[in-house]
Amino acid sequence: MLEDILKQVQTGSLSIEEAKGKLATYENLGFAKVDHHRKKRQGFPEVIYGEGKTKEQILSIINAIRSKGNNVLVTRITEDKALHILNEYPEFTYNEIAQILFWKDKKQVVESESYIAIVCAGTSDLKVAEEAAITAEALGANVRRFYDVGVAGIHRLFDSIEEIQNATVSVVVAGMEGALPSVVGGLVNHPVLAVPTSVGYGANFNGLSALLTMLNSCASGISVVNIDNGFGAAYNAVLIHQLAQKGENQK
Repeated sequence: MLEDILKQVQTGSLSIEEAKGKLATYENLGFAKVDHHRKKRQGFPEVIYGEGKTKEQILSIINAIRSKGNNVLVTRITEDKALHILNEYPEFTYNEIAQILFWKDKKQVVESESYIAIVCAGTSDLKVAEEAAITAEALGANVRRFYDVGVAGIHRLFDSIEEIQNATVSVVVAGMEGALPSVVGGLVNHPVLAVPTSVGYGANFNGLSALLTMLNSCASGISVVNIDNGFGAAYNAVLIHQLAQKGENQK
């Protein structure tokens, strides 16, 4: 790409100013600097955090990302903001539970039998679990969901444990006392990303109790993200998943 741009400048078919625009690593929108170079650095284009942004700002950032042919992922976006975007881009998908709006080029989908397990303790934790699941799918990974398998009825977890064990990585979401990641961590031989949620009664302290439980887990191989951060867990899970796939392909 760089060589093509330089040749166009040399032949006069592209001005120096136009070339500078094509070579810029970010686009300054005034209220935001859209990082067009992120996909080259990290493998994924910039993700838009929708909370605190106006629908007009989100749309402008999406336009900038789409102009480079990149996939689009917007997290923590309310329905009214999403509907505004869908009027412009009806091909986008909005998940109301996860509050995620996304679009990905179907041509870029890689067929694979491997998958990430999204394990959710209770129905009240679904918002965070779905944020993780949709994020992982939008970033190109296969996902299998195992919901409402918390420790209060642990037999429900055991019914699916073999399928969970066959995943490359598990994202385990739990509120209340946050015990589920420790149980899963003791039953699988792959990394577990634990996500505490703010679900619970007063002494849960809006997820702090679950966070501390997960941080103090005696099970090995568990990493903990911030409270309600399904996106962060999924992003890391996809990176691990990709490394596992590379290892399989090299065998």
